Amino acid sequence: MAKTGRVALLDSRLFSSCALRNRNPLLNLRLDRQAEFLSTSSDRILCALRNGNADSSLSSSVPSHSTVLDVLRRCVKVGDAALGQNFVDQLMKRPKIRHSSESLSAMIHVCFRNRRVSDAQALILRMIRRRGASRSEIVEAMVTTYLACDSCPQVFDLLIRTYVQAGKLREASEAFRALKEKGICISVNSCNGLLSGLVRAGWVDLAWEIYGEVAGGSELNVYTLNIMVKALCKDGKLAQAKIFITDMEQRGIFSDMVTYNTLIDAHCREGLLDDGLELLSVMSLKGIKPNIVTYNAVLNGLCKNQKFDRAKELLNEMTIAGVLPNTSSYNILLGGFSRSGNAGDATDIYKQMRSQGLAPDLLSFSYLISLFSKKGDLSQAVMYFRDMKSLGVVPDGFIYTMLIGGFFKVNLTSEALKVRDEMVGQGCVPDVVTYNTILNGMCKDRKLSEAEQLLDEMIERGMTPDYYTLTTLIHGYFREGLMDKALKVFEMMRERNLKLDVVSYNTLIDGLCKQGEIDKATELWNAMIDQKVFPNLITYSILIDEQSSKGHMVEAFNLWNEMIAKGILPNVVTCNSIIKGFCRSGNASKAADFLNKMMDDGIAPNTVTYNTLVHGLVKEEKIREAFCLIEKMDSKGVLSDVVTYNVILSGFSREGRMEEADWVFKRLINKGITPDRSTYMTLINGYVAGDNLREAIRLHDEMLQRGISSDDKF
Repeated sequence: MAKTGRVALLDSRLFSSCALRNRNPLLNLRLDRQAEFLSTSSDRILCALRNGNADSSLSSSVPSHSTVLDVLRRCVKVGDAALGQNFVDQLMKRPKIRHSSESLSAMIHVCFRNRRVSDAQALILRMIRRRGASRSEIVEAMVTTYLACDSCPQVFDLLIRTYVQAGKLREASEAFRALKEKGICISVNSCNGLLSGLVRAGWVDLAWEIYGEVAGGSELNVYTLNIMVKALCKDGKLAQAKIFITDMEQRGIFSDMVTYNTLIDAHCREGLLDDGLELLSVMSLKGIKPNIVTYNAVLNGLCKNQKFDRAKELLNEMTIAGVLPNTSSYNILLGGFSRSGNAGDATDIYKQMRSQGLAPDLLSFSYLISLFSKKGDLSQAVMYFRDMKSLGVVPDGFIYTMLIGGFFKVNLTSEALKVRDEMVGQGCVPDVVTYNTILNGMCKDRKLSEAEQLLDEMIERGMTPDYYTLTTLIHGYFREGLMDKALKVFEMMRERNLKLDVVSYNTLIDGLCKQGEIDKATELWNAMIDQKVFPNLITYSILIDEQSSKGHMVEAFNLWNEMIAKGILPNVVTCNSIIKGFCRSGNASKAADFLNKMMDDGIAPNTVTYNTLVHGLVKEEKIREAFCLIEKMDSKGVLSDVVTYNVILSGFSREGRMEEADWVFKRLINKGITPDRSTYMTLINGYVAGDNLREAIRLHDEMLQRGISSDDKF
């Protein structure tokens, strides 16, 4: 009865103007003509549909919105669903016909009633994409035509689903609320689809608002639970997620494998590995068997936190539990070993992966080739590169770029360029990162003309050089002393409105300092601050080193004090510059005092620190103090190197104290330090100066036997 009443209501809406009859004779005449025209148009279309002539009928005249509604209403009224569907099919063939929300809604209902769901959804998409059609208008039209077309309530689920699939999540939420206001409930599955879409898009607050409305009027299920647990985990609210799960259990909705996988993954990503492993145990105790997704989530957490031994144990536990590791499992470990530079374990995992019959994929080879390229082990990198091609895995731009960078790292420029040529030949287009890698290699190899040609090629191919590209070129120019060219590139960066960061300024300031242009470096320092780019530790260290190298210790300490005042703490490199400055100024004792101060401040000296001070002491002929410093260096666990001993040897040799020099040389050998050309030439020159040619010649022969060249001048 209710449905009949709604149909009658619709009829009265379609012909509501009839209620105005007898009030205005002219209006009555107009309404009569409209009704007559509507009836005539509808009759003509219905007749054409029954006779199979609808195509020609619709081609001759375009039906109005009211006619479409009337024809569909009459088809439903006489129970001829096929006739109504035929009419809709004819209308859908004519996309240029302009419809109202009501006529489209009626067509949607007819399609849905006849189980033509894809057609119904296509019409919904057409309706929601119409300009100017609000959610309230669309919902009103869908509800108004619902009963007249004898439709099914699931059509409203389709409306919400279509909004979500079209990415119109806010509109879907508004439509959901509009339907709820009209007393129409959406199924829990469609609600879940809306909630899931909102959570995926990051609209978590809106998802919780919709959840509150869903929970008040629909039966929830485990899918709802999992979606909202994901929302809480996405926001890092892990404790609240556990409370929510408990609340849902009281409603009779219990966690499943997906729930635990989400929780375990979230805890492991947050570094809460013990909690993640505990959840893994709880999951098993509740009779929910972990799957590959569960274990991979834990593996990922362990590797990101460098718990590699435990990760390898878990890999074995998986197999015992009947869950065989897949390619993703091994890739997680390969990624961890690659990031930590652990080549041995990465190789073992790769071999284990192959022994299990698993095929490595592009990601597997990316990790391996990246690892060995960065370590400069190009024979291994090339071996894996050949492996991947033999397995039919096509290298991508990242892999080619890593190989190119690896060859440049070991100064094999020609090999790097061969890889670039192969990359292009295989149809893999170099991107800005690839060009930057090649440009950096060219600059380090001092091939600046080739670097300039590469920059031109990059621009010709429509690629915009970024700040890294131009900063690399600036660094290359400064290395070759081409200051004007470097500054020209800097101006180009400004003209292109490239964001100049502290790294760019540091490169320029460092280059100017190395060219002895301290005044220009200071000007750039001031320009940098004017641009609201603030100096960092590296900036201060560059300028402190320059002032110290010139022996300008007052200026160096002014910068030091300014740096400390700004809360920037020095590191060992900064301290080494100060020690170098004191030593060059002939104040090795002040340098020694500063060494004690830096250790008191918690900054551990390195080999360079001690070597610098040893050199300063020897320069002042304080050889005993220098030797004591080496003893202190060894006691502190800082490894002395050939440079350390060469400095002491030079001091003894200059003073003609060759017995002490010989003792130092033997100590150097006993410590496993390989002497270099400077070591031998210092000793040889000392013996020659003392007229001990026999020992000088013996050392000369020993040097040649070690494969060290000599200029034969002693």
